Amino acid sequence: MASEKVETVVANYVEMEREEEGDSKSSSAKSKLSKLFWHGGSVYDAWFSCASNQVAQVLLTLPYSFSQLGMLSGILFQLFYGLMGSWTAYLISVLYVEYRTRKEREKVDFRNHVIQWFEVLDGLLGKHWRNIGLFFNCTFLLFGSVIQLIACASNIYYINDNLDKRTWTYIFGACCATTVFIPSFHNYRIWSFLGLIMTTYTAWYLTIASLLHGQVEGVKHSGPATMVLYFTGATNILYTFGGHAVTVEIMHAMWKPQKFKLIYLMATIYVLTLTLPSASAVYWAFGDMLLNRSNALALLPRTGFRDAAVILMLIHQFITFGFACTPLYFVWEKFIGVHKTKSLLKRALTRLPVVIPIWFLAIIFPFFGPINSTVGSLLVSFTVYIIPALAHMITFASASSRENAVERPPKFVGGWAGLYSMNIFVVAWVFIVGFGFGGWASMVNFVHQINTFGIFTKCYQCPKHKV
Repeated sequence: MASEKVETVVANYVEMEREEEGDSKSSSAKSKLSKLFWHGGSVYDAWFSCASNQVAQVLLTLPYSFSQLGMLSGILFQLFYGLMGSWTAYLISVLYVEYRTRKEREKVDFRNHVIQWFEVLDGLLGKHWRNIGLFFNCTFLLFGSVIQLIACASNIYYINDNLDKRTWTYIFGACCATTVFIPSFHNYRIWSFLGLIMTTYTAWYLTIASLLHGQVEGVKHSGPATMVLYFTGATNILYTFGGHAVTVEIMHAMWKPQKFKLIYLMATIYVLTLTLPSASAVYWAFGDMLLNRSNALALLPRTGFRDAAVILMLIHQFITFGFACTPLYFVWEKFIGVHKTKSLLKRALTRLPVVIPIWFLAIIFPFFGPINSTVGSLLVSFTVYIIPALAHMITFASASSRENAVERPPKFVGGWAGLYSMNIFVVAWVFIVGFGFGGWASMVNFVHQINTFGIFTKCYQCPKHKV
């Protein structure tokens, strides 16, 4: 009897794969050009989306985190949180496939509906989990979009300081609002590809430029100096590798979403080849100077190469803004009942109100760098670490659910016992270190920024003669 149940699940699993493949073939027949640049759903598209979304403006703040943590801790935390983030992304993918397989057995049609994380929680665990997931996921993505907007203003200032950062925030808020016209993650194919090229260039520019610049006179590497700085830096790295709040939407855009399992890990490995050399080199060159310059570009001399890095990062931040905001657009569309409409213009117009609070919050709290740690400790810790681990344990708590699971634990983790042990460790570590110590430290630092610069500050960390 047990084997019959497993066979039924596998049959539905294959049907889901074929249906997605069929949809992909029909859409490609319509326009080869559209498929090449616009309509993506392959494993490679998912990899580009994950890697491009994971390392954006945070690339420029990791040297700042190294100045707070010290070189050794900075490297170890990147490796540790990179692996932990990949693990919880895997858990999210397992829960998505489990939810979708169950629903497709019930003949639910998802062809005009984008599955989201809170719906997975609702279908597997009920409305209370749905509400918790919806709150944390939407709040995190809201502030994730805010951070991208703040980063745009921070970066452009280093090639054009005729306008203050607040004015640049107004301008880029209007520019980023155009992401309402991008229907879904299917349509980020060319943008994800270009975005990763842009961050790759910037990372290696930071590395090479810092090494060629050499250490500044009297450079000091005193980190970690205080507990507050240490846990603030650690939480920024927690935030860095917690970019998988859009995992479900990226999976849903795939033709064969069950192939997602190792994609996030592969993306993380590539991202580490960018973040470790760049953060280490900048910190080696400038040391404690980074404590007062959260944007690494501020310390490097202006050259054509630096200007190119700034421009490329601006374009990439526009792309990442879209990545963070698109799930919010979907939630809003579902709330007001236009999610299944075929009119792109109607959907775009109804999405515009989502951008307004993001714009406003970026103007209130323009603290590029410290805001990352605050969001990381209070929101990322639950959204992409604690909730997925708990949800996975509860979903498969019964013997029957484990027996009929679509995705079983990999053998190298030690089966279900090993999987539960890892999940318990993730929950305990992130709650105590990430949310507890990290939340305390990041809030102390955030309040310090408010007391020093004030909310609605016109030009955060600008030279005094420019403010």
